Amino acid sequence: MKTLQKFSKLLSDYTSIVVIAIAIVTFFVPTLMGWVNYQLFLDPVSNKFTSQSIILGIIMFSMGLTLTTEDFKILAKRPFDICIGAVAQYLIMPFLAFTVSKALHLPDGIALGLILVGCCPGGVSSNIMSYLCGGDVAFSVGMTTVSTILSPVMTPLMVSFLASGTKISIQGFPMLVSIIETVIIPVAIGFVINYLYGNKQWFQEIQKVMPGVAVIGLACVVGGVISSQGSNFFQSGVVVFIAVLLHNSLGYLLGYTAGKLTGM
Repeated sequence: MKTLQKFSKLLSDYTSIVVIAIAIVTFFVPTLMGWVNYQLFLDPVSNKFTSQSIILGIIMFSMGLTLTTEDFKILAKRPFDICIGAVAQYLIMPFLAFTVSKALHLPDGIALGLILVGCCPGGVSSNIMSYLCGGDVAFSVGMTTVSTILSPVMTPLMVSFLASGTKISIQGFPMLVSIIETVIIPVAIGFVINYLYGNKQWFQEIQKVMPGVAVIGLACVVGGVISSQGSNFFQSGVVVFIAVLLHNSLGYLLGYTAGKLTGM
């Protein structure tokens, strides 16, 4: 167990290196991570469940193992903070996407794609980053849920406003069901197990291994994306790569700044 714990700490300390290494290897050997994208089944509302969905569920489960009743008691006292997070989500990322697309003079189709990504709700990646960076996981999960509930209204509205009246439709209920299946339920199961066994020494030893599991899962998810989309990298061009890099990097920076400015 001690060996696994040391290996887990090594993975969590060098998360970016591990993920980038998997991405590079998969770029040259796409079949290595092709299994991540295999469709397993459809849920009752026709959401596709792939191996990636299961991996995300395992990561969320590992997060749930770290949550306590105290986390949710504090969260219940912070509804305004969650509102600030949701507002920041739908202000920073959409307007940042619009600004980047204008600054780089992106073609209309690519600009629309970047704006659409910016207007989508925060996904499980934000929860994973909060977990691996020692952030407030309960708050991150709460904010992800709220932004997803708002997305059927906010995403089409923001895209229409920023992309010259472009119209899109969002299937809100299937999206919400997907978040419940891949985030809420796994986190809840992990939380219940932690509630029941959190004071046991053997369980605390297992908890120390879970960050490594999350890193491996994240690397597999990224590998799956590279496996299916890596061939488009050079076709898209360096400008698109720079646009995505700027959008993500500045988004993290401005999101962090928003948290600091609001005392969170």
